[in-house]
Amino acid sequence: MRYQGKSRRKYTGGRLVRSQGKRKLELGREAAEPHLAETRRKNVETLGGNRKVRLLRCNIANVTDPSNNTTKQVSIETVTENSANLYYIRRNILTKGSIVRTEIGNARVTSRPGQDGVVNAVLVKE
Repeated sequence: MRYQGKSRRKYTGGRLVRSQGKRKLELGREAAEPHLAETRRKNVETLGGNRKVRLLRCNIANVTDPSNNTTKQVSIETVTENSANLYYIRRNILTKGSIVRTEIGNARVTSRPGQDGVVNAVLVKE
């Protein structure tokens, strides 16, 4: 877990005396980093009794073809490009903006799979 509250130091390096300690709501969570495999999801309780669906593994994407505005469910073959991290390509990790090779061609992921629980993509012309 990563603490996401304020720092104990000022930008000048001086020390800040805190009036309250750390709170549970200031804790972050580990990244989901969904990769290619048989689909697996996990429900996460969030603040206020809401929930997020974490996508842990996935091999199916909802791909939209912008030329005729139709959407199909197709299987993902591999991740070919990921500007978030070069090593994500090797590990086949799906993030928003990554380019995946599917049955019907290359597609750019438009959803946030680790937080939305689905992989939505748009077909990219080569």
